[in-house]
Amino acid sequence: MRGSDFLRPRGGAPGRRLVIGLSLAILLFAGLAGVAWYGQHRADQRDSAVRDATAAANSAAQAIFSYDYRTFDSSVANGKTFVTGPFAKEYGQTTSTLKAAAQKEQAVVRAQVSATGVVTAAPDRVELLLYVNQYRRNVNIAGEKVDQNRVTLTMVRVGSDWRVSGAAAV
Repeated sequence: MRGSDFLRPRGGAPGRRLVIGLSLAILLFAGLAGVAWYGQHRADQRDSAVRDATAAANSAAQAIFSYDYRTFDSSVANGKTFVTGPFAKEYGQTTSTLKAAAQKEQAVVRAQVSATGVVTAAPDRVELLLYVNQYRRNVNIAGEKVDQNRVTLTMVRVGSDWRVSGAAAV
C-alpha cells in the first residue's frame, strides 16, 4: 500500500470521503458562525433597547410622577402621552382620584430621576429600577419636602417609541 492510498476510499470515487468530511466541516463552521452572529445581533438589539428605553423612562417618570394643582389636567395629559396598555387606564383612574386632593391642598409635585438601573432587557421590553425624588409643596407643609422613591417601570416598544406599560413602587 502506498502512502496516499489510505486517503482513497475503497470501492468508491477517489477522495469522496475527504470531500464529504470537508463539506461537513464547512457546514458546521458556517452554522456556528451563524449562531454567533445571531447572538451578537440580539445583544446589540438589547443594548439599543436599554439605551432608548432608559432615555424614554427618565422623561416618562418626570411626567407621570409630577403635577401642579394649577395645571392639573395638562399635567395629566402630558403624563398620558408616556403610558400604554392597561397601565394607561390605571394611570387615568389614579390621577382622576388625585385631582380633588391636589387642588384642595394646592399641591405641586416635581419628580426628578436621580439614578436608573436595568432589571431585565429584551429588544421590545425593558424593566428598569428608577430612583425618583419627588419635590413637593402644599398648604400643609412649610417649604418643600423631598420624597425619595424607588419604582420599577416596565417599558415596551410601541412603534418606534417606548412607553410605560407598568409601574410599581419598590
